[in-house]
Amino acid sequence: MSFRSQPFRRTVQIALLLLCLWIGVEFFLFMRWGMSGGAALYVPHPPGAEGFLPISALMSLRQWVETGHLTSIHPAGLFILIAILAISLLLKKGFCGWLCPVGTLSEALWELGRRLFRRNLSLPRWADWPLRMLKYLLLAFFLWAVLGMDGHSLDTFLASPYNRMADLKMYLFFARISGLAIGVILVLALLSVLVQNFWCRYLCPYGALLGFLSLASPLKVRREKSTCIDCGRCTRACPSRIQVHAATRVRSDECMACLRCVDACPVKETLAMEAPGQVKVPGIHFGALVLGLFLLVCGLAMATGHWRNEISREEYLRRIPELDSPLYQHNRGQAPRE
Repeated sequence: MSFRSQPFRRTVQIALLLLCLWIGVEFFLFMRWGMSGGAALYVPHPPGAEGFLPISALMSLRQWVETGHLTSIHPAGLFILIAILAISLLLKKGFCGWLCPVGTLSEALWELGRRLFRRNLSLPRWADWPLRMLKYLLLAFFLWAVLGMDGHSLDTFLASPYNRMADLKMYLFFARISGLAIGVILVLALLSVLVQNFWCRYLCPYGALLGFLSLASPLKVRREKSTCIDCGRCTRACPSRIQVHAATRVRSDECMACLRCVDACPVKETLAMEAPGQVKVPGIHFGALVLGLFLLVCGLAMATGHWRNEISREEYLRRIPELDSPLYQHNRGQAPRE
């Protein structure tokens, strides 16, 4: 009996989701300490929270490439971004299909919809294609904003009080979430229940970036024509609606390397993830490579002292009460106060 990759993928997804929940608990306890003025129990700032600051990380990456300066403000965010980009270049959109917590939640929602309604909605091609362009337009806007800054403006922003406290502002956004924001999240959740991979397919600029990079990946899902029985199970299993049964090699930037198509194929070794030279990569090995590369890059950051930021307890205690002040609302280009 051939090994099915989906149980292993589910385990990895759940493990990463639980890790994010634990980071959230640590963040809550850290903010409780800061907002109490240091009276509550001190819990260190969780570096993993910086992984939810992709724009700041992209700016830090540009600064590192151009100047050789490795940020000490949100270093964990930078290395998490590097790990994700490396995965996409080498292992397709393996981050999306195996590790991304938002992708895991999105998948759970459309699977719930399928159980409730026996199917998910598929938008017609005339609507699907323009909507898919939205995530590329969002990506273009963010790249324009980051790459269009001159070096001085980039350095000034990265050193500003706003960027130093950006993850704390993100926490407060959700801790004090508005009715409008709740409404938007509920609408997105409902659409994700009804339409398969709604967020990932139409709105995620991160996924658009990783999709472009994944085109360079040496690994691709390959179909062996001589043994294919044209049952179409692979295409029906694909959450990205790729016509796998009609392809020799799946080159689409929408492919999340989830390997659902491979598991759905009833003919052994007709579908497989392959490296150059037609070297087959079993699902458990592929998943281990995705997880291993992510842990390797993050572990390297920890081992070299580039994981925890430079911000001291004293600075956090001083700045947390100021987070609602105009300094963090409008004057985002100021240098940090000594």
